[in-house]
Amino acid sequence: MTHRASAEQLDRYRRKGAAAEFLRAHRVPEQLETVLDQVFLQKPADLHGFLAEYFLKLSAPPRISSLRGTQVYDAAGQLSVQAQVFCVICNKEKRMSSAAVPSCWPHQETSVERKMADHVTTAVQWINGPLNHLLQGQNPFDQSEVDQKLRDFFKARYEEEKNLQDMKTRENCSPKELYMELPSPPPTQRKSKTSADRGKQKNLSEKAVPPAEPEEAVLCGSAAIGSLSVAVLKTGAAVKNIPLYRHTAALKNAVLRQTTPGLKPPAHNQNQNQNHVPVQVPVCLVTLLRGGKTSPGRRSLLKEVILIPGVGRRVRQILTMTLELQKEVMRIMNTSTKGGANQTIVCDAGALVVSFDRPEQLLDVITEACANLGLALGTQIHLALNCAAPELMDYSKGKYEVSTGVLKSPDELVDMYHTLLSRYPVVVSLIDPFRREDSDQWEKLNNKMGKSCSLISDLTYKLEAPPPPGARGFILKHTNHTTVSDLIHIASEQQGSVLIGTTCSEPCTDDSWSDIAVGLGLDYVKLGGLSGAETISKYNRLVSIEEELVEQGILAWRLALPDVSPSLASRPAWRLALPDVSPCLASRPAWRLALPSVSPSLTSRPA
Repeated sequence: MTHRASAEQLDRYRRKGAAAEFLRAHRVPEQLETVLDQVFLQKPADLHGFLAEYFLKLSAPPRISSLRGTQVYDAAGQLSVQAQVFCVICNKEKRMSSAAVPSCWPHQETSVERKMADHVTTAVQWINGPLNHLLQGQNPFDQSEVDQKLRDFFKARYEEEKNLQDMKTRENCSPKELYMELPSPPPTQRKSKTSADRGKQKNLSEKAVPPAEPEEAVLCGSAAIGSLSVAVLKTGAAVKNIPLYRHTAALKNAVLRQTTPGLKPPAHNQNQNQNHVPVQVPVCLVTLLRGGKTSPGRRSLLKEVILIPGVGRRVRQILTMTLELQKEVMRIMNTSTKGGANQTIVCDAGALVVSFDRPEQLLDVITEACANLGLALGTQIHLALNCAAPELMDYSKGKYEVSTGVLKSPDELVDMYHTLLSRYPVVVSLIDPFRREDSDQWEKLNNKMGKSCSLISDLTYKLEAPPPPGARGFILKHTNHTTVSDLIHIASEQQGSVLIGTTCSEPCTDDSWSDIAVGLGLDYVKLGGLSGAETISKYNRLVSIEEELVEQGILAWRLALPDVSPSLASRPAWRLALPDVSPCLASRPAWRLALPSVSPSLTSRPA
């Protein structure tokens, strides 16, 4: 018995020694002594909550443990892919976030519905398979590294698909077809002087329309890249326990410090310092009326009529004003005895779909509604028109079909816009008035109306292409393989006003786009009409962010709508509610502090 007891005592002594050495190596006695001293000094009401929060700060940083991809339905009832991120926190795996981005297809794409099922299925397989292994153990705070891995994966799959398509093409073509010589050109025929003059006059009157640039192909499964990028962004904010817009702003500021010489990192704690940096909320551009090719009526040119609020209005005030105006427009159309714009229904994007034959009909109705409500056009309200001209080109005839049976050449469309804008100066912005290929017409219209109207180009399908000449604003949509780092890069480098827009097939309850727009420091945000859960949730989130910034006293108030006209580029377009404590703002170029305006006259008005 004595021998057995001594053996047990020796084993207990050894375990105590090993435990003491283990605790000493991990500095447990020092940490316990520190926290006990703080408990005694502070005497918190929730003693165990204080201890839990203290030790949570000492826990190992979270790492991505697994990913999960699932099929969900978007607001339009179409299949979409949702990415979920899981992390190990305090030795337990937790679901941290989920995100889904819409899949956009080029205008020239056909049989989209048939490809959507394969697209979503492939994306889910990527997330649950190779991407799950690729991002395991990754730090969710390192957004740039995660996005780079996602881009490398996408590039490899894109090259594989391209090589496969090239191989199929070679297999389907016979050797004779592959090496067939081009036929020699026919001999030139001499024409009489009279016929040559007639042909010359015809060519001068109608120039050949430039062919369409090839659209960027949508790789099957590419939505997995964009969904995962946003999900990791939301995970980083959740782990830090800070709002998503602040986490996004921190990532953008980090990129600016790396790319802008002379910028120094904050001297104090980064998160604490950012809590005192003034933040501006993007101006809400609300879709008031919708038309386009899919709407009833003969007219196809105007896809959207968008309301631009005046300076100094809060988000809640903008929404209230727009709802009142929308009700008045509907009342006028439903009671009007005039022909034309007299049919309204609510569409899936939350705006009123209108049947009209001439664009003047829409603008006249809005003018009448504003007069009835006492809203001053040109001061309290401006308008933007989304022309969506690339969708209207008839390539067989080389003209735009602006309405049923009515064709306009690019030069004729310039004259049409000039006449419309001269009659309605309240219209201060045109979105996609031409195809990107009609660069001469972009420049002509800008030379004619550039002082009173800004031209905006949609970059959704051409992120890396140079902007059309004369374009002073750009629309971004986070779709397919676009990563958060891509959005940060474009928002930081693009010389012009950046506007983030949404598509009709958005996840119904995901309001993260509002946070991303605020965090990127964008000038405008276009979320759609005021109907439907998919848009109202985003507007409500903007209201919450703005109220939070007001409570903290760090909301940046605008003195004028952003402008980049030469006379205004050197003047700040907005005033900070508090002194500017951000070291990066002082050395940023003027175009980021004063971006494209929708009304040059507003800049001279008092705040």
